[in-house]
Amino acid sequence: MNIAIIGAGAIGSVVAAYLTKAGEGVTLIGRKDQVEAIQENGLQVRGARGDGVFPVRALTRLDKEYDLAIFTVKTQDIEEACAHNQAFLKKCLVLSSQNGVQADTILSGHFDKGRIYSSIVMFGATYTKPGEAVFNFEGDWIIGKPFAGNDENVQKIAQTLKKAFSAVVSENITGMKWLKLFVNLNNCIPALTGKSMQETFADMDLCRLSILLLKEGVGIVQRNGIQLVSLPQFSAERVYGMANMPLDQAAGIINKTLTGLSKEPLYGSILQSIMRGRASEIDYINGQVVRMARELHAEAPLNARVVEMVHQVEQRKGYFTVEEIKENFNLRSAVRST
Repeated sequence: MNIAIIGAGAIGSVVAAYLTKAGEGVTLIGRKDQVEAIQENGLQVRGARGDGVFPVRALTRLDKEYDLAIFTVKTQDIEEACAHNQAFLKKCLVLSSQNGVQADTILSGHFDKGRIYSSIVMFGATYTKPGEAVFNFEGDWIIGKPFAGNDENVQKIAQTLKKAFSAVVSENITGMKWLKLFVNLNNCIPALTGKSMQETFADMDLCRLSILLLKEGVGIVQRNGIQLVSLPQFSAERVYGMANMPLDQAAGIINKTLTGLSKEPLYGSILQSIMRGRASEIDYINGQVVRMARELHAEAPLNARVVEMVHQVEQRKGYFTVEEIKENFNLRSAVRST
């Protein structure tokens, strides 16, 4: 397939590198500084599959029609990416890959729903600088059709992606996206500290905060009647179980899992955007919980507060100390009362 990857950040860079290596015709669309770095030095990726330099074709905008356009920009950047490349997006299949649950709806404002396919990325990557990325760990790439039943193109896309990744087809991609929202819900905490996932979640109080955000979010989703659907390597029962088990027990799981996730420092998607001077996707992750609570005439005060604090970080270009975070969430009081 001729594939356009729109977004040269962490995921877009890794996808472009390994699909190019697999022999697919790939064009990576990025900003001027990213494209210039790749054109001059190649796309450099290190990490779980070793270090390599990949001869990826990189441009600042599409130059022709493609068979498949994979959107790897953040949710808040989809509108701009569509407008910037609309001349050559009239016929291709479109695949979303964003965190949260709003990307497909946004894309449906630009494309016929029959051309839209949705995906969940379970592997991890970090953007280091223009033209360079780290592939932190392997994971599935889950694909399905969000607005109708799966068709032959789902299999076609999956077979193409399988040349470089572990691609899995889902019959309920939307339900799985809701579960992935909770996998990403604690990305906000490293965005407050300005530190890696490993360093952030070495602090047990911050692990407890992660679980408190999860408990609040699961409660709101259940009130709304949304059913979480298990991912291949992350079950819905695990999320429900952690939301209902004793706080310290669940926090211990977070501590063990996230401090050992990658040999390389892993920065959550929200922090990566902030470090690059870009707006983050906080409104589409924790902010999704807050919006849903308001629609139910309920409250999600912890998630609302973390959204507010992340926006403060974005605006002031400075992070909170761990003690400031604990004070903001009255965390020790919350621990005693849970």
